[in-house]
Amino acid sequence: MPAPHSSATTAPAGPGGVTASAEALAMPSVLRVGSEGGRGGERGGERGGERGSEGGRGGERGGERGGERGSDGGTAYGSSTAAPGPSAPSDAPAPSGTPAAAPSGRWSPKPLRRPAGIPAPLLCVLAMFTVQSGIALSKPLFGPLGVGGTVFLRIGFAAVLLLVLTRPRLRGRSPRDLGAAALLGVASGGMTLLFAGAVDRLPMGTAATIEFLGPLAVALVFARRAAHLLWALLAGGGVVLLTLFTGSGTGAGGSSADPVGLACAFGAAACYGVYILFTDKVGAAFQGFQGLAVSMTVAAVALAPFGIGEARHGLTAPGASPVLLLLAVAGISLLLPVIPYALEMTALRRMPQRVFSVLVSLEPAVSALVGLLVLHQMLGWPQLVGIGCVVAASVGATLSGRR
Repeated sequence: MPAPHSSATTAPAGPGGVTASAEALAMPSVLRVGSEGGRGGERGGERGGERGSEGGRGGERGGERGGERGSDGGTAYGSSTAAPGPSAPSDAPAPSGTPAAAPSGRWSPKPLRRPAGIPAPLLCVLAMFTVQSGIALSKPLFGPLGVGGTVFLRIGFAAVLLLVLTRPRLRGRSPRDLGAAALLGVASGGMTLLFAGAVDRLPMGTAATIEFLGPLAVALVFARRAAHLLWALLAGGGVVLLTLFTGSGTGAGGSSADPVGLACAFGAAACYGVYILFTDKVGAAFQGFQGLAVSMTVAAVALAPFGIGEARHGLTAPGASPVLLLLAVAGISLLLPVIPYALEMTALRRMPQRVFSVLVSLEPAVSALVGLLVLHQMLGWPQLVGIGCVVAASVGATLSGRR
């Protein structure tokens, strides 16, 4: 979700040229330089003005006033309020590690640079692979816990973790903000449950591609340009290929797709579209990840009627290992949704939304790749062409819609 960019600010420079943000770091060196200025000024007085010292309000001058000016200069330099003035080199060697004075008689420490960190596009790609990996690793749990039980426990663990970490404050929130967070939670819960049902019956690449029609439809509706009809037709052609030539995902394809799986995938697409519409509003209304914590809590409550029964049955079944099952679900809850959502929010703060949208358009292809590597789901050429059509339509709609 888009969030405002955050940038570090630097306090305005003081009269002596030392910025307020670096004053604390520069103080030990400045005091040493000021002390050297005082001793240099005394020697300058003894030599009749042949030498002066650095620092001071007006700098030190040689001659009969060298000692007095040197003392004043040392005091002023030590307090970081020295004014610009002429300076002369001092006989005393500068202490080791003390930066050389600038030609203008003022010294300012170099600003500290923040580490570059992970590039924002890489964060986005990591988020996509984390999401799809979490989905692939969740599929083996559908047997003992059921689809509803697995999703409910996963979202429940994520909600508890986010509540503990963020401690969102609801007091003083407007009903509009709370309503947006609640709707986002319902959409998130529905999207997660329906997509899991689709993955249980369809190949991951097919399910993810159909689900991605939700944000693509939102982009096309708000674009309101005749040219976008071509992108819609291209995406529709890709979906036709996927629905006609998708089997169980274990072979090259050729049989029709499971109708229940298709219904779940299209339902997940509708929820995904609502999710896109309310993500911006919740991100703007709440600080940090507080909005995510609130929406995940609502999602867990909404999923409870569909998952509590299956989860209880799976955990108490004869021969079941409830501790191992709960540990597995807790670990997967980090992969989906905690870590990817945090990565996406961080990436959105550091990159334009247009670039983010283009990268997210690759998610169906990433899902197909993860399905191949983790679940050994082979896709035939019709499915691959269908995925390519939807990805191309999404990228084209994103790029042309922002011109």
